[in-house]
This record gives sequence, structure tokens and C-alpha cells, in this order.
Amino acid sequence: MSVVAPDTHGRRANVVIGFDTVEEYRDNPQYLGAIVGRCANRIANARFTLDGKTYQLAANIGPNHLHGGRKGFDQRVWRATHGAATLELRYTSPDGEEGYPGNLDVRVTYTLTDENELIVDYFATTDKATPINLTQHSYFNLAGAGDILGHVLQIDADAITPVDQSRIPTGEIMPVAGSDFDFRSPTPIGARRAGQYDHNFVLRGGARVIEPASGRTLAIQTTEPGVQLYTGYRRGLCLETQHFPDAPNRPNFPSTILRPGAGYHSRTVFRFGIFAVPSGANGVIVIKTKGSH
Repeated sequence: MSVVAPDTHGRRANVVIGFDTVEEYRDNPQYLGAIVGRCANRIANARFTLDGKTYQLAANIGPNHLHGGRKGFDQRVWRATHGAATLELRYTSPDGEEGYPGNLDVRVTYTLTDENELIVDYFATTDKATPINLTQHSYFNLAGAGDILGHVLQIDADAITPVDQSRIPTGEIMPVAGSDFDFRSPTPIGARRAGQYDHNFVLRGGARVIEPASGRTLAIQTTEPGVQLYTGYRRGLCLETQHFPDAPNRPNFPSTILRPGAGYHSRTVFRFGIFAVPSGANGVIVIKTKGSH
């Protein structure tokens, strides 16, 4: 619902977009703040073949499947327990839900640290082989208001997975060098493509965001091989750590298949801070942190 963080003057603001009521989250087509699953992003033609059997999923974006289907994990009631700085959410997705095989037991934990980190850990087990690709769908605005076109973004990624007109991956791995998708150096989001992105980046490291006016920063590290940059809702930007879209239909992509007896674990760390450019530093950005919550 919110993350409150200080700027360089100590002024605090909410830096994610959220709702105030449960009813608004029930009608949430933009997935604000949601845990997305059983498979995040798109699956072509809402079907896949696994171990010789074809599974038909719920088609909820044209002929394709998006973010778990018509009633994905974002629309389910999770069992919650919490400690002083932790929240644990549990959900059991039954065999056949939205077309997926297997009873899937899912646990997601949110942990706040003294290093101004929000750590999201995802765990799952299954009794049948099934694809799984979980992510967290918060929209960040480090200014606390306005649009995100002036946010400066850096993504440690040498390639993207290009898509067709339906936003389904073509199966290629396309280098970003010389393209509008090259965020290997810090670049304002609005500098190219009018700031419009909905693309999966092939990670070799993390991602960083700086909001120059407030001085707020966000650094993201993950165990996932990709991150979806989504800016369609210009009041906020999503950096959805994930496996690649349509992975169940793309054998050349990292596998999303979880089998009985194996455990699924994914971790993403969001670290909030501020920056300052001291005199004589020749523009080098020095990252500092203050108390955030």
C-alpha cells in the first residue's frame, strides 16, 4: 500500500502507488501492489505443453494469458501472519485453478531491515509439475507525486526479449546496444520512446533508480534472470523481477517448471536511500541512506 522514505532534506513521502480500501484492490486492473502468479506476464495463446500434455489456461488478454488469468493470485485471499518487521502470506492454489496443474503451496514473506531494505522472498512446492513465475507489481514514484519521466534509470542488462504486436516474445535475445532499450548507463525514463516501456530485460546484475529533484534512490537486486520495465501508468514505474514471459513455450528461455520434491525460492531486495553530489566530486553520485520505513 505504501513505502514512506525521506528526501535529501528529511521530508518523507509515500513512494509507491496504492489504494486505501480492500474494495479498490478487488477492482485493480493495473495490479497495483499485487503479488502476481501463478505465472507473471504473458503466455501465448493461453496454453503450454508439459510432459506431453497440453494445458489450456484462462485467456484474459485477447487470446493470451496474463498475470495468472482471470482470477490470479492478486485476486485471492491470503493467510497473513506478522512480526515486528515481517509479514508472511500463504496461499494454496488448487489443481486446475485458472488451468494450471498441481496443488501449489505458496508462501511469500516481506521483511524490513535496518539497512532500509524491503526483502521479498517467494517459496513454493507442488504435487504435480507446473510452471511458476511469481513477481511483485508495485508502481514506484520516488518523487511522491507527478510523473516518472524524469526518473533516472540504470538496468544492468545487455539484452531484452523482443515482442510481437501482442506483446508475446518472439524467442529472440536482442542486444540493447544502440537501441532505445540501452539503460546500461543512467538515463532518464522519458529520454526515449516518450517514456513508454513494457519490456523484459535480460539481467546480468541489478537495477537502480534516482529521482533527481528529491534525491531519493531505489536499488534492486534479485535472483531472477529478468525484469519487466513497465511505465504504461506514468504516475509510477514497475520493475517486475521475473523469469521471461512465455517461458513455458520457449525452451531456449530459463525454465519456469517446478516439479514435486523440488522447492521454489526467489528473492528480490528493494533498497531505498538518498544521494548527494558533494562539491568537487565531478558529478560522481554518492549514495547515502537515512531511515526509511
